[in-house]
Amino acid sequence: MNSDVEFHIKSNYPWSKLPPLIKQSLGNSQKEYDKCVVKYSVQNQLRYKQNLVRNVKRDEKSYYMELLQYSREHLMLYPYHLSDLLVKGLRITPFSYYVGIMQDIMSQEKSYDCLPNFTAADCLRLLGIGRNQYIELMNQCRSSKKFFRKKSVKDLLPLKPVEDINIEPWWRVQPGYITEDDIKMCTSAEKETVDKVIDSKVSLRAGELDFNLVHCLFTRGLFYLDVCIEDEDYITVPPLEGFVMNRVLGDYFETLLYKIFVSIDEHTNIAELASVLEIDLGLVKNAVSVFCRLGFARKKNIDFDLADMHVSWADYSPSTKKPESDQLLIDWDAVLSNDNIYSESKYSPSPGDSVSATSVEGDVDTAALLSTGHAKRIAFLFDSTLTAYLMMGNLSPGLKNHAVTMFEVGKLSDESIDSFLTELEKVGCVAEGEAQRYFDHAVTLRNTIRFLRYNRHLSPDPDFHNTGMGLDLLRCESLLGLDPGTCSRVLNKNYALLVSMAPLSNEIRPVSSCTPQHIGPAIPEVNSAWFKLFMYVLTESGPPSLLLVKGTRLTKLPKTFQAYDKLLVTVWGHDPSVVSTSNVLLVLNEALSHSAALIQAHGFVSDGEVVFVPFPIDTSQNSGKFCLGSGEKSDLVIKPVT
Repeated sequence: MNSDVEFHIKSNYPWSKLPPLIKQSLGNSQKEYDKCVVKYSVQNQLRYKQNLVRNVKRDEKSYYMELLQYSREHLMLYPYHLSDLLVKGLRITPFSYYVGIMQDIMSQEKSYDCLPNFTAADCLRLLGIGRNQYIELMNQCRSSKKFFRKKSVKDLLPLKPVEDINIEPWWRVQPGYITEDDIKMCTSAEKETVDKVIDSKVSLRAGELDFNLVHCLFTRGLFYLDVCIEDEDYITVPPLEGFVMNRVLGDYFETLLYKIFVSIDEHTNIAELASVLEIDLGLVKNAVSVFCRLGFARKKNIDFDLADMHVSWADYSPSTKKPESDQLLIDWDAVLSNDNIYSESKYSPSPGDSVSATSVEGDVDTAALLSTGHAKRIAFLFDSTLTAYLMMGNLSPGLKNHAVTMFEVGKLSDESIDSFLTELEKVGCVAEGEAQRYFDHAVTLRNTIRFLRYNRHLSPDPDFHNTGMGLDLLRCESLLGLDPGTCSRVLNKNYALLVSMAPLSNEIRPVSSCTPQHIGPAIPEVNSAWFKLFMYVLTESGPPSLLLVKGTRLTKLPKTFQAYDKLLVTVWGHDPSVVSTSNVLLVLNEALSHSAALIQAHGFVSDGEVVFVPFPIDTSQNSGKFCLGSGEKSDLVIKPVT
């Protein structure tokens, strides 16, 4: 189905009003268009009565059953925006839906990794089944087959949602599919609560009802919960907890969730966010509602006075993390290292230095710092390599949640930087072997954040010369997942300065921007093999190199490389890899069938040495470190192949 057909279905164009070109693309067949309408509606979980599918599929119930079947087969999130129809009309709750999914994948003996990230997180929230629990259930299932005591998969799955499931007091309680038999099994207090919810003209908040009764009736399926999001609501995204990193499905809603993840901030309300992203307001509300339901986001402006809550909620306390005041005050004299730019600073940090959290001007009022209102910030752009180093290195026990947030959300906002710095403070500066790279990245990131964040010298806005600007960390791949126009609007709305890490992975196209100003690759080609060749020519130094165009076939290794045991092969658009000379022809010819490749000498007799130099570069320590010996320069060989 092409995008033009999808646009007309989304805009509710009946067959009679379709342009001739669209009809022609469908073979002038109305039946084909009707099939496309049903397919698009099911895949995008559209409501029946408000969309074109109502004119194509006459039976509303069969449509929703088809929608649920498709969603279940493709392991999609439960369509919470249709709860009023699915729970009340079909009695299919999120719990029963995910039990069905678990039953399917366990019967087929699929890996836990087949579950998409958000679906896995919701299964963990409702069923209490994570990776370890799933493996244990599969072992029980297999052992029952082995000893001829075969149990059905359904017998191994929970009968009701987890008892300690989180319910926020501002969530709205709705009556589900309630039968007379359900009422007979209720206590008098439960019956009274059910009647109160049914008879109420306006849906009640969970906090207005007894805490234990709400949880009890929810787990029995008599109530379901609406997480209502309004146009004026502001949302904050803390470091992720309970997120499951499995795989990305790529369906419409998951794509929307990731777009909103990287774009949302606590100073932009929902209506403004929808306008910036140019996405339907209802879709944005649905996505943010799911974030809040899963615990990945929090509503900032809760219009519910905690004093009005039922007495049974007395022990409830919202899970919010406030930054510690002493972590907001940075000693920039201990971070600024360039005497030529800032004559008043006299500091040259080493990778392991620790900077005290005090202010240049003395103690600054933290409340004043936080109450300055929404102002543009600095964005530090990083790639997935950095998050991989932070997760793989076992650098600090609490660092992983922040690294997962940086990767999955694509953003770590200024409000979370304090706790992030606290974890980075625990990272040492000395390690052995390959682990040293992980430590160097963490230490350099820590020093970079300190330098950029609330640095009064980096603020173009005179109103913030005394405090500087806040800092957000943004993942390049997440930004590039947005449309170019949307990405530009997001950056211009929230940031006054962009700073890119170096080097960025060859597998991404760097963000290039004139507005806001960008300290980083001026053009995307800086991050390509072309720039590497340009530097070799400019400096008249570099390893023997050969650039081969796509489609080239090699029958033997060029003489230039025959004396080397290892070669560095860079396939276009990917990071380089070291290949043994003995089997490089097979690797090269395979790569050249679909891409250009750059070959470089890497190891003579033994593996070549790659030197990783963390910023800031100490020229006195690294002087002569990259020469072959006594000032000798390596040869550069560039041979275009036609």
